[in-house]
Amino acid sequence: MGIYAHLMHPSMFDSMFHLPLPILEKLARPVIVYLVLVLLLRLFGKRELAQLNPFDLVVLLSLSNTVQNAIIGDDNSVTGGVIGAFGLLAINWVVVRVLFRTPRLSRLLEGRSDTLIRNGQLDKEAMSREALTREELLSVIHRQGFEDFHAVRQCVLEPNGTFYIEGFEPSSEDKRHAELLTRIDALQRDMASLRTEVAGK
Repeated sequence: MGIYAHLMHPSMFDSMFHLPLPILEKLARPVIVYLVLVLLLRLFGKRELAQLNPFDLVVLLSLSNTVQNAIIGDDNSVTGGVIGAFGLLAINWVVVRVLFRTPRLSRLLEGRSDTLIRNGQLDKEAMSREALTREELLSVIHRQGFEDFHAVRQCVLEPNGTFYIEGFEPSSEDKRHAELLTRIDALQRDMASLRTEVAGK
């Protein structure tokens, strides 16, 4: 009985669910941090989202830890965590729907795509805007199965940090994929013919 009373001490629920900060402050903190982070990521460019090198990854991983106290304040309660999570999800829901209904505002906040390679030629001005080095871009096209810039018809850095790459010829990955699909089609035809022969017997 003594152990049960110790485990179910009333103060446990007080510390778990007691909210030391006003509810409006708990809602305002994540909203403010969210909007500030969106603006900062917009100002500092798309390369942070693309995670082109270990430094970009370190920045993104550190951001969550850096703004944690600003979001939760002096509050470790379950109630505070739930309210903070609700605030983040709510502001994201509002922003996504506002941007969906106003494409002009969406382009303003998200930015525009940048064409980095045209017909095998690097656009140095676009690369300078995005603070991309030749080596970083070469690494990106290597991951897509292209050997060098001259094999790329177009390379576009999208506002969300992803790269769209179109080659003059299919990349090695695309060729392997096409070859695999051809073999699968051949196997399906062979199986269909075998079924027809078995049914005929």
